[in-house]
Amino acid sequence: MRLTTKGRFAVTAMIDLALRQNNGPVTLAAISQRQQISLSYLEQLFGKLRRHELVESTRGPGGGYTLARKAGDITVADIIVSVDEPIDATQCGGKENCLGEAGRCMTHDLWAALNQRMVEFLDSVTLQKLVDEQLAKGVQIEDRPVTRRAISTTPVVKPIRVNAPNSVFALGNAFAKS
Repeated sequence: MRLTTKGRFAVTAMIDLALRQNNGPVTLAAISQRQQISLSYLEQLFGKLRRHELVESTRGPGGGYTLARKAGDITVADIIVSVDEPIDATQCGGKENCLGEAGRCMTHDLWAALNQRMVEFLDSVTLQKLVDEQLAKGVQIEDRPVTRRAISTTPVVKPIRVNAPNSVFALGNAFAKS
């Protein structure tokens, strides 16, 4: 069984989100920058995570993603399965046709047992446990960056009105009148 980048990146992004969601919704752009994961790849992963109700999205300024459930109620298995990552070490995908028409291979039961153990293990590890491990390692959580607002608190200074011609024709007319 080989865990691909899809599963690894999904778990990494979910840890990042869980660490920072107390400051409000977390943007995928911020996760992308911190974890060095492509933004478009994160968008695909979070679409799947949202459809499996592991995350919720908030649109608009100040929007982003938050966990849909408590971190203690989300397991690594939930995350991996939600992004379509197969947890399967068998050659046949669990269909028991490893040798085609001849049926199962001699090691099918071994790999099926390994699958069961992997699922049990991944199902025993919660997102909260992974977050706690990161905090114990001293991971620093920065405060939410100050968002720039479209409305300024400083007063708008009105431009000085200059009584001067604003075109060549007005300039010509101004000289003609003098």
